[in-house]
Amino acid sequence: MSSLWAKKAIKTIQADYQRSADTHLIRLNLPMFSDISIYLKDESTHPTGSLKHRLARSLFLYAIINGWIKEGTTIIEASSGSTAVSEAYFARLLDLPFIAVMPFCTAKRKVQEIEFYGGKCHFVEHSALIYQESERLAKELNGHYMDQFTYAERATDWRGSNNIAESIFRQMQLEPFPEPAYIVMGAGTGGTSATLGRYIRYQGYDTSLVVVDPENSVFYDCYRQNRCDLLSNNGSKIEGIGRPRAEPSFIPSVINDMIQVPDPASIATIYWLEKLIGRKTGASTGTNVWGALQLAQKMHDNNQQGAIVTLLCDSGERYLDTYYNPEWVRNNIGDITQYLTQLPKLTGYE
Repeated sequence: MSSLWAKKAIKTIQADYQRSADTHLIRLNLPMFSDISIYLKDESTHPTGSLKHRLARSLFLYAIINGWIKEGTTIIEASSGSTAVSEAYFARLLDLPFIAVMPFCTAKRKVQEIEFYGGKCHFVEHSALIYQESERLAKELNGHYMDQFTYAERATDWRGSNNIAESIFRQMQLEPFPEPAYIVMGAGTGGTSATLGRYIRYQGYDTSLVVVDPENSVFYDCYRQNRCDLLSNNGSKIEGIGRPRAEPSFIPSVINDMIQVPDPASIATIYWLEKLIGRKTGASTGTNVWGALQLAQKMHDNNQQGAIVTLLCDSGERYLDTYYNPEWVRNNIGDITQYLTQLPKLTGYE
């Protein structure tokens, strides 16, 4: 690790971090929940436009320090999009070749962004095939398989060092309820939920971590059944979250509860949210917000006050040809009318 290239690479990544500001915490104003404050941690404002920017930075530092990435090493990642976009950014920053292995169904905008940063896309038929193909490519090219699904939970320092959990609690300090009753988060690798859950316990907070899970994902059943060997033959239609297997970075023991969210509810929520904040968001944000609203309703019914924090994971501009295309939604998600009708009644916001 004492090589000049490694030292320069670490300094380059740290300098890039110093040029970046923290992400905003947006408070939602909902008439039905006047005693309950709901916040969105807006991760779409990172340089690569998503929550995965934090993860990619941590993964590169972790791999460089471990001696797995050296000058000229080809980086391979199994990713449906956002992680690959962020890793392509850091690979270009370090002048390293980058290949993303992803399903054919990945949003075109994400493919374009990976290519914008100089990365290449290698497609497979089904999301379950990305792991094996990434390993094969890494061996064939003598490269490094970054493997976000294994290393996400260990590459991030959960004790602090400006991780997302520390940032949330710092930004909440002057709010009416500084210690949130709930933090709501979806699971893709499981790394962010692991960081949040560990940090909450480390700091002694009473905040509950609730993980939301879309259809065709095994995380919810793994948590409920206390089994991490479950597999699914179907891939999640909510990009960025939900997996056909329980990833190694998914740590159920740091989670307080899970909520399973129907895919039509996730999509209806991003349409409703756009009216509220004036911006399009990705479907994983819809899953997060739907879960947060269910918890807000529960608190309201129990005459409780408090705060709920969840994440705005990425911009909806990446999904204009999918989640914001009515025909695609009808063919792939189904009828969302029930939830479009339910949301204004639940929140008091039309």
